[in-house]
This record gives sequence, structure tokens and C-alpha cells, in this order.
Amino acid sequence: MGVGVSNWTLARAVSSLGQLGVVSCTVVDTVFVRRLQDGDPGGHMRRAMAAFPIPGVAERVMQQFFRPEGRPPGTPYKQLPMYQHIVDKGREQLAILAAFVEVHLAKEGHDGPVGVNLLTKVQLPNLALLYGAMLAGVDFVLMGAGIPREIPKVLDAFAEQRMVAVRLEVEDRQADTPEVFSLDPRVHWEGTPPPLKRPKFLPIISSHSLATMLVRKADGRVDGFVVEGPTAGGHNAPPRGELKLNDRG
Repeated sequence: MGVGVSNWTLARAVSSLGQLGVVSCTVVDTVFVRRLQDGDPGGHMRRAMAAFPIPGVAERVMQQFFRPEGRPPGTPYKQLPMYQHIVDKGREQLAILAAFVEVHLAKEGHDGPVGVNLLTKVQLPNLALLYGAMLAGVDFVLMGAGIPREIPKVLDAFAEQRMVAVRLEVEDRQADTPEVFSLDPRVHWEGTPPPLKRPKFLPIISSHSLATMLVRKADGRVDGFVVEGPTAGGHNAPPRGELKLNDRG
């Protein structure tokens, strides 16, 4: 799930062997524009960009970020503006394009399944990244690092090219006045966009209570779980309920 490590090449290799190859889509937009600035060795980014179905987006991003000869030594990368609560159309499209490219390349040349992994708590870019992955025909969505109970309705809406809004977690915000962020796929198309395949949704869980809650209260269908034990490290949730120790303490 590491940024730039669980990338399209690794996912494609795993999927080609019949397993579920998963690309990390966290900050994949930054990874994408850095590859372009490094000259796109092998031409993979440009090959996938040529398949992007929303007109004009790939051409604009190429003009902004592609350096045919790569970056001169010591030259810093051109940075993307930080993703915010409300972003302009171009910034949203760049995130959509980046996720599309990563999934498109991961699915290239075989018929094995490909998934994307996103961190629930890195909320703001997730709608654009999910939409881009679905444009590329992603088969599974895996999400942990939080409670992704609203994601099923996002996948349902995007499959029908409908707008969707989800709750934005804001510290010290009153519960009776929730903040939301949204994405409307239709603003990015000149005509009526085609329906998309709804990927299967696999939340990443580390407790049976979270599994039970998601089955009962998620806004839509949960297709299975990735069960994360203590050896997973990092993002797994703390124990729920009364502390119970085994014979080793």
C-alpha cells in the first residue's frame, strides 16, 4: 500500500498471476506529475493518457508538466497545489486522470483483477481518485485507516454518473451542522457520460465490531473484508471493549 511502491507495475505483475493486484492511489496525482517531469521513461504515462475518455484533460496536463528531456540536475519538481475542501475543475480533473492512468496501466495486457487502496482519513482527494479509478474499470476498492461507511454509496453514484456528497470530518465542528464535500461527474463531460462498472468494496478492518457496524450501517453494499491483524502495523485500529489478555499477557 506504499506510495509509489504498490504501483501499476507491481499490481500488474500480481494480477497477471491470477491474484488481486492493488495500486496505492494515495497522492498518486503527485507521483504522476513527477513521472511526467522526469520525462516519462518508457512512455507509459503518455500511453495511458491517450486512453483517457474526457476530452482535453490529458493535453492540458501534458502542457503543464511534461518535460521531454526530464528535469535538469538539481531542479526541483513543480508542485501541485494542495488539495482543499473546494478545488477548481482543473485540479479535480488532474486527480481523476492520475488515478485513471495508474489503474489503466495495471490492467493492461491481462484479464486479472485490479484494486485500488485509499486511506479513509485522507478525505479530500478520495472522490476524484475513486472516480478516475472507476473510469479505468477498477475491479475492487480497498479502504482502511478510518471507517469508510459512506464509500458504498459513492461507488453506486459514480457507476450511474451521479453527483455524490460525503461528510467531511472537521475538528470541533458541531454534529448538527455537518460539513460535506462532493463531486459531480457530469461537470467534466460535454455530453451524457456512459455508465460505469461498480467495483466491489472491501473495507480493511481489525475488529469484529467494525465489521458488524459496516454490514449494518454502511450506505450501500459491502462485498467483503480485508482482515488486518496486529502484524499489519501502522493503520490498524486499537482494541474495542474490555481489555482481555491471553496467558502471555
